[in-house]
Amino acid sequence: MARRYDSRTTIFSPEGRLYQIEYAMEAISHAGTVLGVLAKDGVVLAAEKKVTGKLLDMSGAREGGYGGSGEKIFLLNSNVISGVAGIAADANSLVNYARTAAQRHLFLYNEDIPVEMLTQRLCDLKQGYTQFGGLRPFGVSLLYAGYDPHYAFQLYHSDPSGNYSGWKATCIGANNGTAQSLLKQEYKDEIDVEEAVGLVLRVMSKTMDSTTLGSEKLEFATLTLDPATKQPKAKIYKPSEIDALLKKHDLGKKDEDTEMKTT
Repeated sequence: MARRYDSRTTIFSPEGRLYQIEYAMEAISHAGTVLGVLAKDGVVLAAEKKVTGKLLDMSGAREGGYGGSGEKIFLLNSNVISGVAGIAADANSLVNYARTAAQRHLFLYNEDIPVEMLTQRLCDLKQGYTQFGGLRPFGVSLLYAGYDPHYAFQLYHSDPSGNYSGWKATCIGANNGTAQSLLKQEYKDEIDVEEAVGLVLRVMSKTMDSTTLGSEKLEFATLTLDPATKQPKAKIYKPSEIDALLKKHDLGKKDEDTEMKTT
């Protein structure tokens, strides 16, 4: 029966379902894992990179940068970073739209856009793509980690239907069920950023498809307040910093792994 109703995004099935949106969500469940944890003094995001290879030019990532050098974590505004799971081209389009919306708000009101307002703007666009003929839903889910003076640190998730929700800790992409159950067990309300970093890395090490964690498979970012200026400070980690972080938490590549490769 589904075949009669899944050719257009605007047609409901007799059970009240929009199949194209469900198909988009299914595509996201096969994408690289993206994990977010909200702490009392910041937000932590980590993402699994799927596009890896020896011939890939990673010079941009080594020098650092906000988007462009990575494929999963982007700076949307000085107070908001985002992790994406799904079709990369759709994600790039939404990231550009969000950046424009944030700059327009800054230009009009001379202040950073509130995190929920930016999430809402993107969700309004996503929802429109489920309602008008000839359009297909964006095949991407996003996690938004941000800070504003109204509600301090926040973590939101939005899906292809245009729904969004606030979370203390959540996961999108592959193995999200396993990650959610681990987060339920280990998350504490009064967690700080240092503990959140450890929690995120532990959960990623158990849910990623790769046997060993390394900077070639992982993107990492934190959003905290600058102690001096009290302004939000986004940090998207360079590969060398990710490797150092993994080593610190005893989750990096072991010596025997490198020995096996050379033999």
